[in-house]
Amino acid sequence: MPSSVLKPLRGVRVLSLALNLPGPAALMRLQQMGARCTKIEPPGPAGRSGDPMGQYNPEAYATLHAGIKVSALDLKSEAGAARLQRMLAGTDVLLTSFRPSALRKLGLDWKTLHKAHPGLSMVSIVGAPGARAEEPGHDLTYLADAGLVPGLDLPATLFADMGGSLMASEAVLAAVTVARQTGRGQHQSVALSDAAAWLALPRQWGLTRPDGAVGGAHAGYRVYACQDGRVAVAALEPHFAAALCQVAGVPLQGPQTLFLPSTREALATWFAQRRRAELDRLAAEHDIPLHTLV
Repeated sequence: MPSSVLKPLRGVRVLSLALNLPGPAALMRLQQMGARCTKIEPPGPAGRSGDPMGQYNPEAYATLHAGIKVSALDLKSEAGAARLQRMLAGTDVLLTSFRPSALRKLGLDWKTLHKAHPGLSMVSIVGAPGARAEEPGHDLTYLADAGLVPGLDLPATLFADMGGSLMASEAVLAAVTVARQTGRGQHQSVALSDAAAWLALPRQWGLTRPDGAVGGAHAGYRVYACQDGRVAVAALEPHFAAALCQVAGVPLQGPQTLFLPSTREALATWFAQRRRAELDRLAAEHDIPLHTLV
């Protein structure tokens, strides 16, 4: 996020107990929006981070926590619990990623927190909503449940985790906005399964299924092989599709031409005979949205 962007959370104090990816990714976004962010982690082995991310991917951990104050604290100890309560007294929003039962054991469920700190808001990141919040799960299982794992290959990125992080930062914005209006803290719950379901909507609508316009049926919206790699083509709009077909010498007789197997085959043959450098040049000259890949 560019530094010139307005920072709507300037001065808002966020304390996070959330580990792994969704919570830290949300915290990174909140800091970019101007929030004063602090994170509490359990004590780690031999001085290392107590967040699993800090152990299995230190590089990602470092990026996520750049400029964020991180402290180790044993919340299960009396001293740790007391220190956390003191910190919460000066906090606007608490971000968590524990199961509801774990929060209750720590005395950090919303009912208890709201009674002790009426002005504090809380955003809880859970795996699934409602009664399913206690179920074990991870990014892959939430994507699978949403129909976003159609084959045996793993998804290209952690869509549910990253989508959930954006929903969590959005929930913080909503909680802060309402708290400023009412003077009382708000509780927002964000489910990673809901994030996966939101991302899956285009597939449910049929857009990204194999017979959908952006699922492979449209000849101008596909990945083709070329002589020295691949090319991702996104000539979906009529003027882009017309420019592509004109350059490739493929006859275009109405919009339905783009959905014919013969059109896809003709474009595949044309791309296969060209190198990435030529395709990049043609795209710039004729205003065609494509991106070449190795």
